[in-house]
Amino acid sequence: MKTKILRGKTALVTGASSGLGTEFARYLASCGCHLVLVARRTERLHEIQAEITNRHGVSVECVTMDLAEPNAPQRLYDQLNRAGRTVDILVNNAGRGLFGEFTKVTWESLHQMLELDLMALTYLTRLFAPDMVKRGCGYILLVASTGAFQPTPTYAAYAAAKSYVLSLGEALHYELRHTGVQCTVLCPGVTRTEFIETAGQQMTFYQRTTMMEGSTVVRIGIEAMLRGRSSVVSGWFNAFFAWATRLMPRQMLAGMADQAMRVLPR
Repeated sequence: MKTKILRGKTALVTGASSGLGTEFARYLASCGCHLVLVARRTERLHEIQAEITNRHGVSVECVTMDLAEPNAPQRLYDQLNRAGRTVDILVNNAGRGLFGEFTKVTWESLHQMLELDLMALTYLTRLFAPDMVKRGCGYILLVASTGAFQPTPTYAAYAAAKSYVLSLGEALHYELRHTGVQCTVLCPGVTRTEFIETAGQQMTFYQRTTMMEGSTVVRIGIEAMLRGRSSVVSGWFNAFFAWATRLMPRQMLAGMADQAMRVLPR
Protein backbone atom coordinates (compact mmCIF):
# COMPACT_ATOMS: atom_id res chain seq x y z
CA MET A 1 0.00 0.00 0.00
CA LYS A 2 1.22 3.48 -0.82
CA THR A 3 0.16 4.68 2.62
CA LYS A 4 3.22 2.89 4.04
CA ILE A 5 5.40 5.78 2.89
CA LEU A 6 3.57 8.03 5.37
CA ARG A 7 4.79 6.09 8.40
CA GLY A 8 6.88 8.26 10.71
CA LYS A 9 6.06 11.50 8.90
CA THR A 10 4.48 14.49 10.64
CA ALA A 11 1.13 15.80 9.41
CA LEU A 12 -0.33 19.19 10.30
CA VAL A 13 -4.13 19.07 10.19
CA THR A 14 -6.14 22.27 10.55
CA GLY A 15 -9.76 22.30 11.64
CA ALA A 16 -9.04 19.06 13.46
CA SER A 17 -11.64 19.25 16.24
CA SER A 18 -14.56 17.99 14.14
CA GLY A 19 -15.77 16.70 10.79
CA LEU A 20 -13.24 15.97 8.08
CA GLY A 21 -10.41 17.32 10.23
CA THR A 22 -10.98 14.64 12.85
CA GLU A 23 -11.27 11.98 10.15
CA PHE A 24 -8.01 13.15 8.57
CA ALA A 25 -6.32 12.86 11.96
CA ARG A 26 -7.65 9.34 12.49
CA TYR A 27 -6.72 8.14 9.01
CA LEU A 28 -3.23 9.62 9.01
CA ALA A 29 -2.57 8.20 12.48
CA SER A 30 -3.63 4.76 11.20
CA CYS A 31 -0.95 5.20 8.52
CA GLY A 32 1.66 5.81 11.22
CA CYS A 33 1.84 9.60 10.98
CA HIS A 34 2.65 11.81 13.94
CA LEU A 35 0.19 14.68 14.18
CA VAL A 36 -0.05 18.37 14.90
CA LEU A 37 -3.74 19.17 15.32
CA VAL A 38 -4.98 22.76 15.13
CA ALA A 39 -8.44 24.03 16.03
CA ARG A 40 -10.26 26.44 18.33
CA ARG A 41 -11.79 23.90 20.73
CA THR A 42 -9.18 22.79 23.26
CA GLU A 43 -11.30 20.19 25.03
CA ARG A 44 -12.32 18.51 21.81
CA LEU A 45 -8.70 18.46 20.58
CA HIS A 46 -7.59 16.72 23.75
CA GLU A 47 -10.34 14.13 23.38
CA ILE A 48 -9.12 13.33 19.87
CA GLN A 49 -5.52 13.30 21.09
CA ALA A 50 -6.34 10.71 23.76
CA GLU A 51 -8.30 8.56 21.32
CA ILE A 52 -5.55 8.53 18.71
CA THR A 53 -2.60 7.98 21.04
CA ASN A 54 -4.38 5.10 22.75
CA ARG A 55 -5.32 3.46 19.47
CA HIS A 56 -2.28 4.09 17.29
CA GLY A 57 0.60 5.04 19.58
CA VAL A 58 1.72 8.03 17.51
CA SER A 59 2.62 11.42 18.97
CA VAL A 60 -0.15 14.02 18.83
CA GLU A 61 0.45 17.70 19.56
CA CYS A 62 -2.57 19.97 20.03
CA VAL A 63 -2.50 23.68 19.19
CA THR A 64 -5.51 25.78 20.16
CA MET A 65 -5.73 28.61 17.66
CA ASP A 66 -8.26 30.49 15.56
CA LEU A 67 -6.58 30.63 12.17
CA ALA A 68 -8.91 33.43 11.08
CA GLU A 69 -7.20 35.80 13.52
CA PRO A 70 -4.61 38.23 12.11
CA ASN A 71 -1.18 36.59 11.69
CA ALA A 72 -2.36 33.31 13.25
CA PRO A 73 -0.75 31.21 10.48
CA GLN A 74 2.59 32.96 11.07
CA ARG A 75 2.33 32.36 14.82
CA LEU A 76 1.61 28.68 14.21
CA TYR A 77 4.56 28.37 11.82
CA ASP A 78 6.91 30.11 14.25
CA GLN A 79 5.71 27.96 17.16
CA LEU A 80 6.42 24.75 15.27
CA ASN A 81 9.81 26.03 14.11
CA ARG A 82 10.84 26.87 17.67
CA ALA A 83 9.84 23.36 18.71
CA GLY A 84 11.88 21.87 15.88
CA ARG A 85 8.84 20.28 14.25
CA THR A 86 9.15 19.46 10.56
CA VAL A 87 5.83 19.33 8.73
CA ASP A 88 5.89 16.69 5.99
CA ILE A 89 2.16 16.80 5.21
CA LEU A 90 0.01 19.93 5.34
CA VAL A 91 -3.72 19.25 5.39
CA ASN A 92 -5.37 22.63 4.88
CA ASN A 93 -8.83 21.60 6.01
CA ALA A 94 -10.01 24.42 8.31
CA GLY A 95 -12.96 26.26 6.85
CA ARG A 96 -16.50 27.38 7.48
CA GLY A 97 -19.59 27.69 5.36
CA LEU A 98 -21.85 30.70 5.03
CA PHE A 99 -25.44 30.19 3.94
CA GLY A 100 -27.81 32.99 2.96
CA GLU A 101 -28.48 35.58 0.30
CA PHE A 102 -25.37 37.66 -0.26
CA THR A 103 -27.13 40.97 0.44
CA LYS A 104 -28.44 39.67 3.77
CA VAL A 105 -25.41 38.01 5.37
CA THR A 106 -23.44 40.29 7.68
CA TRP A 107 -20.06 41.64 6.67
CA GLU A 108 -18.59 40.27 9.89
CA SER A 109 -19.63 36.69 9.09
CA LEU A 110 -18.55 37.08 5.46
CA HIS A 111 -15.18 38.48 6.46
CA GLN A 112 -14.57 35.69 8.98
CA MET A 113 -15.38 33.05 6.38
CA LEU A 114 -13.02 34.59 3.82
CA GLU A 115 -10.23 35.01 6.37
CA LEU A 116 -10.36 31.31 7.20
CA ASP A 117 -11.28 29.73 3.88
CA LEU A 118 -9.03 31.93 1.72
CA MET A 119 -6.42 33.89 3.62
CA ALA A 120 -5.42 31.36 6.29
CA LEU A 121 -5.26 28.54 3.75
CA THR A 122 -3.12 30.59 1.38
CA TYR A 123 -0.89 31.91 4.16
CA LEU A 124 -0.22 28.45 5.61
CA THR A 125 0.54 27.04 2.18
CA ARG A 126 2.94 29.91 1.46
CA LEU A 127 4.70 29.37 4.80
CA PHE A 128 5.19 25.60 4.66
CA ALA A 129 5.62 24.95 0.92
CA PRO A 130 9.08 26.60 0.61
CA ASP A 131 10.42 24.41 3.43
CA MET A 132 9.13 21.33 1.65
CA VAL A 133 10.75 22.46 -1.61
CA LYS A 134 14.09 22.93 0.17
CA ARG A 135 13.88 19.37 1.53
CA GLY A 136 12.79 18.03 -1.86
CA CYS A 137 9.71 16.29 -0.50
CA GLY A 138 6.33 16.96 1.05
CA TYR A 139 2.58 16.79 0.58
CA ILE A 140 -0.01 19.56 0.56
CA LEU A 141 -3.71 18.70 0.58
CA LEU A 142 -6.15 21.58 0.14
CA VAL A 143 -9.81 20.94 0.94
CA ALA A 144 -12.19 22.68 -1.47
CA SER A 145 -15.74 21.57 -2.35
CA THR A 146 -17.88 20.52 -5.29
CA GLY A 147 -19.17 24.07 -4.94
CA ALA A 148 -15.94 25.06 -6.69
CA PHE A 149 -17.38 23.90 -10.02
CA GLN A 150 -20.44 26.12 -10.27
CA PRO A 151 -21.90 29.40 -8.97
CA THR A 152 -24.10 28.57 -5.98
CA PRO A 153 -26.82 31.02 -4.94
CA THR A 154 -27.19 31.26 -1.12
CA TYR A 155 -23.60 30.00 -0.88
CA ALA A 156 -22.27 32.63 -3.29
CA ALA A 157 -19.13 33.74 -1.45
CA TYR A 158 -18.37 30.28 -0.07
CA ALA A 159 -18.54 28.61 -3.48
CA ALA A 160 -16.43 31.41 -4.97
CA ALA A 161 -13.84 30.87 -2.24
CA LYS A 162 -13.70 27.16 -3.03
CA SER A 163 -13.23 27.94 -6.73
CA TYR A 164 -10.17 29.92 -5.68
CA VAL A 165 -8.86 26.98 -3.63
CA LEU A 166 -9.28 24.59 -6.56
CA SER A 167 -7.55 26.95 -8.99
CA LEU A 168 -4.73 27.69 -6.54
CA GLY A 169 -4.08 24.04 -5.78
CA GLU A 170 -4.07 22.88 -9.39
CA ALA A 171 -1.70 25.70 -10.32
CA LEU A 172 0.62 24.78 -7.43
CA HIS A 173 0.50 21.14 -8.50
CA TYR A 174 1.99 22.23 -11.83
CA GLU A 175 4.48 24.73 -10.36
CA LEU A 176 5.83 22.15 -7.91
CA ARG A 177 5.96 19.25 -10.36
CA HIS A 178 9.80 19.05 -10.40
CA THR A 179 10.37 19.74 -6.69
CA GLY A 180 9.32 16.50 -5.02
CA VAL A 181 6.39 18.29 -3.39
CA GLN A 182 2.88 17.11 -4.22
CA CYS A 183 -0.14 19.45 -4.05
CA THR A 184 -3.63 17.97 -4.37
CA VAL A 185 -7.10 19.50 -4.02
CA LEU A 186 -9.90 17.43 -2.50
CA CYS A 187 -13.41 18.48 -3.55
CA PRO A 188 -15.97 16.80 -1.29
CA GLY A 189 -19.68 16.96 -1.91
CA VAL A 190 -22.17 16.80 0.96
CA THR A 191 -20.46 15.05 3.87
CA ARG A 192 -21.75 13.91 7.26
CA THR A 193 -20.17 16.68 9.38
CA GLU A 194 -21.26 19.76 11.31
CA PHE A 195 -20.86 21.90 8.19
CA ILE A 196 -24.51 22.43 7.22
CA GLU A 197 -25.58 23.20 10.77
CA THR A 198 -22.77 25.67 11.42
CA ALA A 199 -23.37 27.33 8.04
CA GLY A 200 -26.91 28.11 9.21
CA GLN A 201 -28.80 25.96 6.72
CA GLN A 202 -31.52 23.33 7.01
CA MET A 203 -30.79 19.99 5.35
CA THR A 204 -32.20 19.73 1.82
CA PHE A 205 -33.42 16.65 -0.06
CA TYR A 206 -30.38 16.82 -2.35
CA GLN A 207 -28.04 16.93 0.62
CA ARG A 208 -29.73 14.01 2.36
CA THR A 209 -29.61 11.79 -0.71
CA THR A 210 -26.01 12.51 -1.74
CA MET A 211 -24.35 12.60 1.69
CA MET A 212 -21.09 10.67 2.14
CA GLU A 213 -19.29 9.53 5.27
CA GLY A 214 -16.31 11.65 6.27
CA SER A 215 -14.00 8.65 6.60
CA THR A 216 -14.67 7.70 2.97
CA VAL A 217 -14.03 11.23 1.72
CA VAL A 218 -10.74 11.41 3.63
CA ARG A 219 -9.52 8.09 2.26
CA ILE A 220 -10.27 9.25 -1.29
CA GLY A 221 -8.35 12.48 -0.70
CA ILE A 222 -5.25 10.86 0.81
CA GLU A 223 -5.11 8.16 -1.86
CA ALA A 224 -5.36 10.79 -4.61
CA MET A 225 -2.56 12.79 -2.97
CA LEU A 226 -0.30 9.74 -2.85
CA ARG A 227 -1.07 8.95 -6.50
CA GLY A 228 0.06 12.45 -7.48
CA ARG A 229 -3.27 13.76 -8.70
CA SER A 230 -3.83 17.50 -8.98
CA SER A 231 -7.42 17.23 -7.74
CA VAL A 232 -10.09 14.70 -6.89
CA VAL A 233 -13.86 14.80 -6.40
CA SER A 234 -15.20 12.37 -3.80
CA GLY A 235 -17.97 10.02 -4.92
CA TRP A 236 -19.05 8.94 -8.39
CA PHE A 237 -22.17 11.15 -8.44
CA ASN A 238 -20.21 14.22 -7.41
CA ALA A 239 -17.47 13.43 -9.91
CA PHE A 240 -20.00 13.04 -12.72
CA PHE A 241 -21.71 16.31 -11.85
CA ALA A 242 -18.38 18.16 -11.67
CA TRP A 243 -17.52 16.82 -15.12
CA ALA A 244 -20.98 17.70 -16.47
CA THR A 245 -20.64 21.35 -15.42
CA ARG A 246 -18.21 21.80 -18.32
CA LEU A 247 -21.05 21.14 -20.75
CA MET A 248 -23.69 23.45 -19.26
CA PRO A 249 -24.22 27.22 -19.59
CA ARG A 250 -23.13 29.07 -16.45
CA GLN A 251 -26.58 30.57 -15.92
CA MET A 252 -28.13 27.12 -16.02
CA LEU A 253 -25.63 25.93 -13.41
CA ALA A 254 -26.62 28.72 -11.05
CA GLY A 255 -30.28 27.77 -11.38
CA MET A 256 -29.60 24.09 -10.77
CA ALA A 257 -27.49 24.87 -7.71
CA ASP A 258 -30.23 27.14 -6.39
CA GLN A 259 -32.81 24.35 -6.67
CA ALA A 260 -30.49 21.88 -4.93
CA MET A 261 -30.11 24.24 -1.97
CA ARG A 262 -33.85 24.71 -1.45
CA VAL A 263 -35.50 23.06 1.56
CA LEU A 264 -38.61 21.11 0.57
CA PRO A 265 -41.78 21.67 2.64
CA ARG A 266 -42.30 19.03 5.31
